[in-house]
Amino acid sequence: MAEVAASSSSESHAKQVTYCGVCSLPPEYCEFGGTVKKCEEWLETHHPEMHERLYSQDAINANMSSLTLEAQKRADKDAQKKAAKAVAAEARAQEVKATSKVLIKRIERNKRKYVTAVQGLEAHGLELKKVAKDFGKKFATGSSVTKLPGGGEEITVQGDLSDDIYDYVVETYKDIPEDNIDCIEDKKKKSAG
Repeated sequence: MAEVAASSSSESHAKQVTYCGVCSLPPEYCEFGGTVKKCEEWLETHHPEMHERLYSQDAINANMSSLTLEAQKRADKDAQKKAAKAVAAEARAQEVKATSKVLIKRIERNKRKYVTAVQGLEAHGLELKKVAKDFGKKFATGSSVTKLPGGGEEITVQGDLSDDIYDYVVETYKDIPEDNIDCIEDKKKKSAG
């Protein structure tokens, strides 16, 4: 009974945990993710005192001295492999960005009614729902994200806005090369009557 009374009288405080802005793990566990270098850079800018505690030369030497010689060699090898994988993944992402096309299609619906479909923006790291909302505000029209039958998504904007959208994408999103943006006109096939 005395133990229960003693434990209830002492106040317990919640521990404040910092989470990494890159991998969303606590910084002590970032080394187990695939983005160690980016995590370390984020920690250095946002929490320099924690970065000093975890990544200073003294801390690294203390951690390495507790390992056996064989374990140290494995740790160095693993770190080199992870760094090489991260560099290769970054290079692949840059290559995909450089080669992926943005298609702006003008699609005829009925007689003089058109919709404009924009595909390929997600490959350049853009959030489609946000871009669709921007298109709707900019051109004062309806704009939505729709799923494609073959997989993937596109932005559908009401109206014949292919040239305006082309200009807006070139001006607003500078990281998309102008050569990678194509305008296509998709005419509706007339039925045999």
